Amino acid sequence: MQLTLEQCTIRPWQMNDAKSLAKHANNRRVWLALRDAFPHPYTANDANKFLQNATTAQPTTNFCIEVDGVAVGGIGIHLGRDVHRHTAEFGYWLAEEFWRRGIMTEAVGAFTDFCFDKFSLHRIYAEPFANNPASARVLEKAGFVLEGRLKNNVVKDGELLDSLMYARTK
Repeated sequence: MQLTLEQCTIRPWQMNDAKSLAKHANNRRVWLALRDAFPHPYTANDANKFLQNATTAQPTTNFCIEVDGVAVGGIGIHLGRDVHRHTAEFGYWLAEEFWRRGIMTEAVGAFTDFCFDKFSLHRIYAEPFANNPASARVLEKAGFVLEGRLKNNVVKDGELLDSLMYARTK
């Protein structure tokens, strides 16, 4: 899968993305908006470990966001199982220097459409932290609907936070 959009390309990760991945992912402001499974600091070793998994996983569910030929972010989906087999959660991140350009809104909309076409899904959802209004705006612009606020749902950087439940259905 490769989606060439107006501002970016969404494509499978490649092992040679390691240097760019480590550079752009090693940012505290990026990390603050993500789950703790995304390391900080983000090292070359972290990049290589992630890429080893992402490039061999079947089906491919984690993709690179590329701008001007450089890997500057990621977007991926976690497919549900059992009674949730037609549901998936997704997440995304983008290097800080590319924020506020509409890149992620474009990527989220196209990626969601791709996932509805590729996988047998009826619902795709995301849970941004409530202290991240930019992510909420991205989701809303990409057609996601706020379904609720999960009070005291996560602890990030020692702070108890609410998270928001956004979903788009087919």
